[in-house]
Amino acid sequence: MIVLTLVMIGGVITVVALLVTRMPQVLQGVPKLPEGIEMPEGTQAEAVTFGKGWIAVVTQDGRILVFNAEGRLRQELRLDAADP
Repeated sequence: MIVLTLVMIGGVITVVALLVTRMPQVLQGVPKLPEGIEMPEGTQAEAVTFGKGWIAVVTQDGRILVFNAEGRLRQELRLDAADP
């Protein structure tokens, strides 16, 4: 029983140590948001994804809007209706 307790305590200490040492590396990869993105009038965002130097927004009306890092619209793609 004592050995099991010591092993569990060692495991908990190892997990906590790994979380503490790895967390700063994970947070460095957080994308930087521009101060504002001008969405076309009447559009609502469904999803957002980030790349190097660009941000893509999927809208409810089936478009993908690609913005540059400053938040200006770079490209607009229309999606075809999905086949049932």
